[in-house]
Amino acid sequence: MYSIRVKLNSVVFFIFLFLLDSCLNVYSLVEANSTTSPSPSPSPISKEMNPFTPKASLIRYWNKHISNTLPKSSFLLSKSSPLSSVQLAFFAKLASQKTLSSHLTSFCSSAGLFCLLGSKPVDENHPTDSNFAFYNNKQFANYGNSRLGGADQFKNYSDGTNFATGSFTRYSRGSTGHHEDFSSYASDGNVATSNFSSYASSATGGSGAFKNYMPRVNVPDLRFTSYDSDGNGHKLSFSSYSDDTNSGSQGFTNYGKNGNSVPTEFTNYGTTSNVIGSTFTGYSELGNAGNDSFKGYSSNANNPSNNFKSYGVGGNGGVDTFTNYRDSANAGTDSFQSYGKNSNSEKTNFVNYGNSFNVGFDTFKEYTKGAVDQSVGFKIYGVNNTFKEYVNKKDVTFAQYTKQGSSEDGSIKTSVEEGKFFRESMMKEGTVMKMPNIQDWMPKRSFLPRTISSKLPFSINELPELKRAFQVEDNSTMESVLVNALSECERIPSPGETKQCVGSIEDMIDFVVSVLGNNVVVRTTDNVKGSKQDVVLGKVKGINGGRVTKSVSCHQSLFPYLLYYCHSVPKVRVYVADILDVETKVKINHGVAICHVDTSAWSQSHGAFVALGSGPGLIEVCHWIFENDMTWSTADIDVQA
Repeated sequence: MYSIRVKLNSVVFFIFLFLLDSCLNVYSLVEANSTTSPSPSPSPISKEMNPFTPKASLIRYWNKHISNTLPKSSFLLSKSSPLSSVQLAFFAKLASQKTLSSHLTSFCSSAGLFCLLGSKPVDENHPTDSNFAFYNNKQFANYGNSRLGGADQFKNYSDGTNFATGSFTRYSRGSTGHHEDFSSYASDGNVATSNFSSYASSATGGSGAFKNYMPRVNVPDLRFTSYDSDGNGHKLSFSSYSDDTNSGSQGFTNYGKNGNSVPTEFTNYGTTSNVIGSTFTGYSELGNAGNDSFKGYSSNANNPSNNFKSYGVGGNGGVDTFTNYRDSANAGTDSFQSYGKNSNSEKTNFVNYGNSFNVGFDTFKEYTKGAVDQSVGFKIYGVNNTFKEYVNKKDVTFAQYTKQGSSEDGSIKTSVEEGKFFRESMMKEGTVMKMPNIQDWMPKRSFLPRTISSKLPFSINELPELKRAFQVEDNSTMESVLVNALSECERIPSPGETKQCVGSIEDMIDFVVSVLGNNVVVRTTDNVKGSKQDVVLGKVKGINGGRVTKSVSCHQSLFPYLLYYCHSVPKVRVYVADILDVETKVKINHGVAICHVDTSAWSQSHGAFVALGSGPGLIEVCHWIFENDMTWSTADIDVQA
């Protein structure tokens, strides 16, 4: 009887919420269409004012915990959950019962989330010798099998697509003299995934060129399994591959295995990308006379991670060259495990490798173990490297090893994006300056109401449960997304830093108030106009009278729902400025900038000092608040700036 009563009460509650929602909507519609003069009574109740909606609850929370009566940020309120009161109650109950996955499609759609569902490519037949221009999300299975000659071009393929997916399984398998050109493939997309399984296996001659492949993609996920295995002289070129991407992964498994004279060039691979990862497992294994060149690989990238496992194992007479690898990158980690193991007459040259402006870490384990006549050279190689069980050391040369941050001619490279950091003296009316690219590449998402987010798992230890909730497959792009975000949120704070990841606006308000007090205001840059071009500053105003203060900055993290990494920033000055077109002097944007007054705890190799010169504690450093990021500060009489 008790169980039946509980179920009936739940049904009655949902019916009540539904009827209330309906009544409020009807009342709003009647009031909006009324032709009579308004009465002096309070303004009509709108759908947004339904007291059970997430936005209405948020506004009450805001009023209770923030003391000032200043207008609430429309920017932040626009990110609140779009769920209706009925949806909120329904999904909150599912979350508490750990059964959200049973209604995941509806939940993701209704709550404005980022979920990778229903992404299987379309299977169809394609003509031979084709120019695949302006194609989207197609499947090329067994395409080009045993082809003699011919060429295919993929140009403007899936460009600007939210979720670009393509499957090239057994493509060009057993072909002779066949050429494939992937140019402008899946550029400017959100999430892009491609599967190249058994691509060009047993191919003879011909070539494959990946040029401008997946540039400026938010989350690339690329899989090359047994690509070019058992091939003979099928040349592969990766040029401008996944440049300017955000967070993603690429896997090369058994790439070029048993190949004969298969040259591969990685030129400008992953340049200026953010947290990109590549895994090379069994690459060129048992190959003969392989020739792999990694030139400009992960240059200017942020924290790239590359894992070379059993690379070139059992190979004969191969040559591997790493030139300008991870050059000018921020940190980064590379692991070489069993690289060149049991190989014969292999040569590996590391030239200008790992010249990160913020030191990275490399590990060499069982490198060249059991190899015969192995030659390895390190020239101008970075620091912080571990050589464990490194054998054949008599055939290893270290030239200018640990000469960090230099090119071959000894000059220091400064490749930080122009305008990303600047001096406080530039924050004045009339200054002409270069704006960096402040565009947000994250997919559009909404916060979850706290009543739902608080019931979802949120830790590395709870990753299996979180994956079940969002139907995330093992070793998938989405799993990488979850792990990256959770790892950053669980990272130990830097000295003097107070940080917290927030998945609801209520959580954000709580954190901000705990750091700054309850008289606070939030600001962000209005739009992205002026990005990557010269602008001129109009009216400039220092917040809180231009005094040194403390702020809380919040930056987006990629996650199924909107997630922000918020941290306290002491000893700063906050400015707001009109941004004008340099030619017409017309206002095109209104920006927010933070100037860090105390940089004494920063690393000497920080990008700001790479760009501006000087060093920790010697100069202040300023930067703009990018699109959809924000900064909180205490409010005062200058808040209307």
